[in-house]
Amino acid sequence: MGLVGQAAVLVSFPVGAAVVGSLVAVWRRPGPRLMSGVQHFAAGVVMAALIGEVMPDLREEGRLPWAVIGFCVGVVVMLSLGAWGRRLEDRDRAVTRTAGYVLPVGLLAAVGIDLLLDGLLVGLGVTLGSTAGLVLTIALTIEILFLSLSVVGELTDLGVPRARSALLCIGLGLATAVGAVGGAALLGGAGPELLAAVLAFGCAALLYLAVEELLVEAHEEKETPLLGAMFFLGFLIIYILGEVAA
Repeated sequence: MGLVGQAAVLVSFPVGAAVVGSLVAVWRRPGPRLMSGVQHFAAGVVMAALIGEVMPDLREEGRLPWAVIGFCVGVVVMLSLGAWGRRLEDRDRAVTRTAGYVLPVGLLAAVGIDLLLDGLLVGLGVTLGSTAGLVLTIALTIEILFLSLSVVGELTDLGVPRARSALLCIGLGLATAVGAVGGAALLGGAGPELLAAVLAFGCAALLYLAVEELLVEAHEEKETPLLGAMFFLGFLIIYILGEVAA
């Protein structure tokens, strides 16, 4: 099976997570403490994938200038997307308050781009090898499961009917497949310089995801030892999985 085929198989799990998360949110929206626990766990999983899989491969590439460029580009892209998404969400909420139910195009666009980048990371993992691809896929599957729960909740808060919110989120989940298959196709024959730059970009994206999104939102709920332990549990599980699969 080629890289594109492997990416297609692996990305089916994040896409499936988007479906499951959307349906669960429609059936019964998780409480804030459960959401915080999932966010802590997902952040630990993402950090383990970053430290255990992506960064060692980046160091092995040995293309420091390209790595610095890729990391800086990743930081600029992620910070810009974060600021843009927050601005669009504020605008959508303001429009909803004055005009009633309006489809939040800004929120949907921001989530779609986020999922496209997540898919690109799955495709990147495939080019790194079976272990890296598996670990990254597990990390992003958990992250997308949380994201779908959160997005459906936000859409319903903005007045979008629950069933439509779930369908929209499931549709957005397909952007992950586009990113994964496209990433595997583009990076399959990439030279060491380009691969180093993309790896560094992936490091920045995963770091932003864990620190600036998952943990920030997780800490909106009052911190407890159990919630904090979920971060370390997620990290430990991925570490063990990486060691066993190596």
